[in-house]
Amino acid sequence: MFPDTIIGKTRYRVKTIYSQPAPGFAIGIVSDARIFDYLRLRFTPSISFASRKIEYRLANASMDSSKVFQKIVESAFLFFPLESKIQSKRLGNFSAYVIGGGGYSLDLASRKKSAGVATGGPNQLDDNVKLLRDDFFYSAGAGTDFYLEYFKLGFEMKLIIGTRNLLKPENSVFTNSIDKVRSRMVVFTVTFEG
Repeated sequence: MFPDTIIGKTRYRVKTIYSQPAPGFAIGIVSDARIFDYLRLRFTPSISFASRKIEYRLANASMDSSKVFQKIVESAFLFFPLESKIQSKRLGNFSAYVIGGGGYSLDLASRKKSAGVATGGPNQLDDNVKLLRDDFFYSAGAGTDFYLEYFKLGFEMKLIIGTRNLLKPENSVFTNSIDKVRSRMVVFTVTFEG
């Protein structure tokens, strides 16, 4: 049973919830240590600005009236990944690699979000979904390096999956309707290395 909310004089219930993908932007530093000929250890701390879009569809008991609400949860992440990079043998000015590892992320905007006061009760339309600050993640991906005259240009595609349920429990129709919130990101990275 989902909690009710009252809009005007009609009582609505949450019927469906969708999570919509949203773009983000990050900038960071590459630290690279060679372990063996084709194995490297990489530490790439970065700051990322992103948002989560959650769409709620509400309907009344007789299903003759419905409403759609979209809650946007904005985040500013600090990422601290430690990853292993297994690289192919260089062919001319090109090499390919796979990368995997894990790390820690910190949501800088979570303190601001948690400062909001939830109203609870029947008047909850302005309540936000609040998330916890700390998360641990694992990552895996692949990429290519191009060796140019003055620097190395890299292109990388990576999947980042968070391990914790980030949902902060509150007495709100928008929070009680969700079982869990986890981070899942597809990241495309362009690197410049000297």
